[in-house]
Amino acid sequence: MHDAQSADAPLAAGEKEPLAAGLKQRHLTMLGLGGVIGAGLFVGSGAGIAVAGPGIIVSYLIAGALAMLVMRMLGELSSAMPASGAFSVHAERALGRWAGFTVGWLYWFLLVVVLAVEATGAAQIAHGWAPSVPQWGWVLIFMLVFTTANLAAVKNFGEFEFWFAALKVGAIVLFLGLSLLAIFGVLPDTDAVGMSNLTGQGGFLPHGWSGVVSGVLAVVFAFGGLEVVTIAAAESDDPARAVGRAVRSAVWRILFFYVGSMLVIVTLLPWSSIQPGQSPYVAVLDHVGVPGAGQIMNIVVFVALLSALNANLYGSSRMVFSLAERGEAPRALLKVSGGGVPRRAVLASVAFGFASVILNLKWPDSIFHYLLNAVGAVLLFVWGLIAASQLRLRPRIEREMPERLTLRMWCFPYLTWAALAGMAGVIVLMLTDAEARPQLLWSAAATAAVLVVAGLREFRLRRAQ
Repeated sequence: MHDAQSADAPLAAGEKEPLAAGLKQRHLTMLGLGGVIGAGLFVGSGAGIAVAGPGIIVSYLIAGALAMLVMRMLGELSSAMPASGAFSVHAERALGRWAGFTVGWLYWFLLVVVLAVEATGAAQIAHGWAPSVPQWGWVLIFMLVFTTANLAAVKNFGEFEFWFAALKVGAIVLFLGLSLLAIFGVLPDTDAVGMSNLTGQGGFLPHGWSGVVSGVLAVVFAFGGLEVVTIAAAESDDPARAVGRAVRSAVWRILFFYVGSMLVIVTLLPWSSIQPGQSPYVAVLDHVGVPGAGQIMNIVVFVALLSALNANLYGSSRMVFSLAERGEAPRALLKVSGGGVPRRAVLASVAFGFASVILNLKWPDSIFHYLLNAVGAVLLFVWGLIAASQLRLRPRIEREMPERLTLRMWCFPYLTWAALAGMAGVIVLMLTDAEARPQLLWSAAATAAVLVVAGLREFRLRRAQ
């Protein structure tokens, strides 16, 4: 058990978790690669191209660099102090109980809402394939399957996620290969395209640098999901070494997949031909003559949604389990099965997913709009607390247990401060954008509510001492 710590307590290298060490290095590596590759890339990237044109490449470089810095910070802390609560535990050790409570519950709230939305998105695709099964029926099927998988040994989660991620990574590699052949005119009935689509249609920056900035706002949240690998590392045989290797291998490859995809898309096609809400990947596959491109991408997006559902159920259950360990959630959630699985934490986290079955029956079009608004910018607040925790903990780790710094943040503390400035810049952009502003305000309200609860708990605990 991990009791709540004050920010001034001596650091511990990490206590042994009561959870099973069933995840292998290949699971963590593929989780790091696949956890962030989802519908946001395959479909949502079209909105970014529409506002930035070919400059979306720069937008992805900026957003990807920010995500990479956050992951480097998180990798440094998680390799030094692995824990099932990852950044929630780090925030508690760095800033106090209020910070661990706040970031833990905010992240749990984010994951369970997104989990339900992903189940709904996958159900919409499956309903199109098998209309005889209602959409709510598909949601129920998915929730039952993945709840069962997560209630069993953790290696089941690892295997599910390994093969899901492998399919997504394989699809992107194949897409990049076909696109490069088309760009150089190697495929049948194709001619080398040259630079015309990058420099025509208004040039590389058709909407100027303001378009690049808007593109950053459109794509930055697609990088959410990388954090789960640091939570999962606590259930591997060698957490410190495993998380370091997973973070190192993931961040550069993910940046390559994202930026590489955007580069070949805007090189092959005029950016103005890509419509928001439609997958630019489908447009490219149609362009190079791949039959059934739409259905192929439907399958890939379907797998991506189920993969994210699986990962978010796992991450949310471990986060609430860690909160319970530190007395920040009901102690009843601490019960662990003989196989080392926190089954009550899994059931508590999946409860909202099952509730989404009813929501799909009653309000299929409206309820998720409000829920997504409520969590839209929560990721930024979580990232901000990760950066603040790393600023506080890095000097203490160097002083108290320097041998644990096997993975170091680059150019500390300058790049940490640069990352915080980047997050602040995204928040300012959201305030000035009419479409993004409601997400920021709703998310700020949700964050404020959790902070109030954390403050009241802290006040009560101090009075009791």
